[in-house]
Amino acid sequence: MSHEMTDPQTLAANAREQLESIRSRETPLTTRDRRAIERQEMPSQAPEVRRSNMCEVALGLTPEQAQIEALRCIQCKNQPCVEGCPVRIDIPGFIKQLAEGNFQGAIDIIKQNSLLPAVCGRVCPQEEQCQAVCTVGKMAKDVDKSVSIGRLERFAADWEREQGTFEVPEVKPATGKKVAVIGSGPASITVAADVRREGHEVTVFEAFHRPGGVMIYGIPEFRLPKSIVDLEIQTLTKMGVEIKTDFVVGRTRKLTDLMKKDGYDAIFVGTGAGLPKFMNLDGENLVGVFSANEYLTRSNLMKAYEKELADTPIFPSRKVAVLGGGNVAMDSARTALRLGAQEVHIIYRRTMNEMPARVEEVHHAQEEGVVFDLLQNPVRILGDDHGCVKAIEVQRYELGEPDASGRRSPVPIQGSEFIMEVDTVIVAIGNESNPLIRQTTDGLTVNKRGNIIVDENCKTSIDGVYAGGDIVLGAATVILAMGEGRRAAAAINEMLASKS
Repeated sequence: MSHEMTDPQTLAANAREQLESIRSRETPLTTRDRRAIERQEMPSQAPEVRRSNMCEVALGLTPEQAQIEALRCIQCKNQPCVEGCPVRIDIPGFIKQLAEGNFQGAIDIIKQNSLLPAVCGRVCPQEEQCQAVCTVGKMAKDVDKSVSIGRLERFAADWEREQGTFEVPEVKPATGKKVAVIGSGPASITVAADVRREGHEVTVFEAFHRPGGVMIYGIPEFRLPKSIVDLEIQTLTKMGVEIKTDFVVGRTRKLTDLMKKDGYDAIFVGTGAGLPKFMNLDGENLVGVFSANEYLTRSNLMKAYEKELADTPIFPSRKVAVLGGGNVAMDSARTALRLGAQEVHIIYRRTMNEMPARVEEVHHAQEEGVVFDLLQNPVRILGDDHGCVKAIEVQRYELGEPDASGRRSPVPIQGSEFIMEVDTVIVAIGNESNPLIRQTTDGLTVNKRGNIIVDENCKTSIDGVYAGGDIVLGAATVILAMGEGRRAAAAINEMLASKS
């Protein structure tokens, strides 16, 4: 992947010139012409600037850039990109509108299937989904040359927000049916929207004081501004969805009581994967060891980066070790830099080729100065006389034979251990499902990992109760959770229609 740094003004000027040239043509663009158009570079903050602020890194395409990028789409008949999208957005349709300069038409098409376009355009792994199967990329034999579908989705959503033309989706007449949605992450928001469209009364129950789920507490401001999440959630309230915060289903109210005592006709459980995993290392209970879940929640939801105002600040770190190689590890490392750490290391037991984080996030972390200690794994965490982290013992690894997932297994090198001085350790090796619902709900079937078991329609073992997102899939992506939400909503709507 090319990551050349070009200033936004130059990119905008080049795009204007290129678009003018295309418009002045006497003949329509052929497929060959479209394939010859270079992929548009996303302008971004300079690394040396952004590592000390929480502002969004990627600045978005200009209108001219968006139109040129859209013109790269060859509008192929088989539309593999739609199949690659978990929520089945009409991708060729909205891109065609962008190419013609009809930005409102583009966002209208997207919102037929998704109420979170500004979110998905920023954080979805398009390179593994819609862009992975893009015909343009396949013809070039390079996924990095696929049409930038995610960036175009983001552009359309941002354009609508800037214009202030937000239109509330149509809601059918009231049916008299009530649906409870537990959690307010991407799966839950999708369910709430799709069920409400059919005229059902919908109430969302959120445990935190602010709705949005992982989009609020898990993803940093510099990747996903919270104002954008808030605006997209406001669409729900304008549709008539009630959101109750500080309401912990399983404590405030049992799940089954919502049906038996409160009269809800259906329930969707989207409580996510909020139980952090640890490595069971000696020293994990020392002061200065955080789960990534806690670290990011305190920064994102509780705004620990506003040090003078935060109710739950994070103590200053000098040298930080982040354990893991996924997107959450990148988020944690980049957050630590912005909170003032002088040096941040990612310790990962495989190589860069096996790292599960998005290429873009890894690149941004490298640009910002995060150090990648590859083929290494922690052995234990060492503390001082006050019970605080002072160092971490690390062992070097080499790659052996592939494991069940196809990735080469890391093998420890005996006698290669060494001590690295650190004052903070962030464990970012994944999360397990939130246990509260299953612990307080009789008759709810779960697997050995604690994930709720559902059928092909997202129905659980309890009649009228559906589930989706990370509580079913384990820690996954925003768009996969939304796909689950769409399936669950369709099943709920069908079930309620049959009882009318």
